[in-house]
Amino acid sequence: MAWTLVATIIPFLLFYIWKKVVYYRTEQYAWLPQLPPSLLWGHLSTIDKLVKTNRPNIHIDEIFKAMHNYLGKPALFIVDLRPVSHPMCVIGDHNVAEQISKISKLFPFSPPKSFTAHWYRDLMGPLSIVLAEREEWKGLRKQLNPGFAHKHLISLMPCILDKTQLFLTKLDHYASTGEEFPLDELCTNLTFDIIGAVTMDIDLDAQLGEEKQSAIVRLFRKLASTWRSGYSGWKVILPLQRKLISRQLNAHLKECIKEKFEERSTSQNSSRSVLALSLAETQELTPEVLDRTCDQLKTFLFAGHDTTSILLQWTFYELARTPRVLRRVCMELDEIFGPNSHPTRIRDQILEHGESVLQRMIYTSAVVKEILRLYPPAATARFSTQNTGLSVRLPDGQDVCLDGMMLYNCQSIIQRDQAVYGNKSDQFIPQRWLETGSTIPASAWRPFERGPRNCIGQELANIEALVILACATRRYNWEKVGLGSTKRDESGAPIEKENGQYEVQSELYNTLEITSKPVDGMRMRVKIARTT
Repeated sequence: MAWTLVATIIPFLLFYIWKKVVYYRTEQYAWLPQLPPSLLWGHLSTIDKLVKTNRPNIHIDEIFKAMHNYLGKPALFIVDLRPVSHPMCVIGDHNVAEQISKISKLFPFSPPKSFTAHWYRDLMGPLSIVLAEREEWKGLRKQLNPGFAHKHLISLMPCILDKTQLFLTKLDHYASTGEEFPLDELCTNLTFDIIGAVTMDIDLDAQLGEEKQSAIVRLFRKLASTWRSGYSGWKVILPLQRKLISRQLNAHLKECIKEKFEERSTSQNSSRSVLALSLAETQELTPEVLDRTCDQLKTFLFAGHDTTSILLQWTFYELARTPRVLRRVCMELDEIFGPNSHPTRIRDQILEHGESVLQRMIYTSAVVKEILRLYPPAATARFSTQNTGLSVRLPDGQDVCLDGMMLYNCQSIIQRDQAVYGNKSDQFIPQRWLETGSTIPASAWRPFERGPRNCIGQELANIEALVILACATRRYNWEKVGLGSTKRDESGAPIEKENGQYEVQSELYNTLEITSKPVDGMRMRVKIARTT
């Protein structure tokens, strides 16, 4: 009898499950643009095919761009990641993206971060400002804002210049030997040194080599490398490995916090470092305060060095392969600093004139803005739970509800939208930011995202980039090695395309290592260009 009942129920159960699967795969979001899903794997199988037929370790944004193009470039489209994750809504229109990031009655601080941000808990810490929501986030942002105020950031230029001198010394060495090197390593060490001073008022000695640099730098590198594509460690024990490294890093950071807390009572200096601001109202260094402060330091150390390093790498690369832009940058720097491009001369002038020098670097600022448009270093996703009522209006006037999905403002699509940037949207054209009467809307440029939860350190990144470019651009000739290297004619001269850029042997592209990074570490050679 029992077996008869089971035999009767199973077909009905299987039919019910099949009907549910069909609904979720083909009916639930059928009214939104998407590729045909697999009943079992949704769009995971499509992504897998695109990854396997593309270049090695390609960034996932390139896969989304291929899907977006195939669908006719809709304002948004669905990528069904079930059963691995929630469905994702990839947004490729700047107006829709703005609706996601802005304040609303439903979300006073914009929609909450997607759970995917928690994949990096070991790197940033569970109490990080990145993972905080609502009033907790508001309190942390208010507390840390003074550390990124304009006047304070300008006061950091002597520190930025000191660290830049070490960077130039390294480049001088490679110029004298002619050997190739990973620019990623040099830029990362430089920006790590700067952000160490900004966040903790200490010297991490990141540019002095592995034996002399702070253990904080070494542990951070070791921890971040576990997210790298092709990581050689055992995947099964990765979660445990990350927790162990994170625990070691926390121990070193907490020692620094304790030291600064003890120094505070005897020091007359009013620091605006992230560490000092985090302890400003603290009378007792409780375990809770230690944990919260430690997590903010981890967050700013990572975000503050990684994104600026990527910006610098792509800037030097694009200047090297776009001679007309390089000439114009050099002309602007000649007008501001004079023909003497020696680093000491540049340093003295920046220290003497301060902010006014950076304000005159108008074309160089346009170069930085264009690099961030073409190669946004970081991204974020939001999430709206079921029955929340989050709706957006599409360009055609249709209102759509996005509940139950991850919401990804895909900068790589938005910032290359031909409807905004024209048919040369994929080209490196800094001049587009200087044209009078430009129709580029503010919401179409979002490398630091927008809304209340935009990047708190974006002005610091801009100041760093301008100072470093002022010191290094005229001093060196850059030559890309491997991917992205310049194609030459029979006489050895570079071949220039109609758009003024050199042709390349093969395209250089980004990979995903938490952030978007040049896949080969940006391998370069340099020569001294000017010595006057």
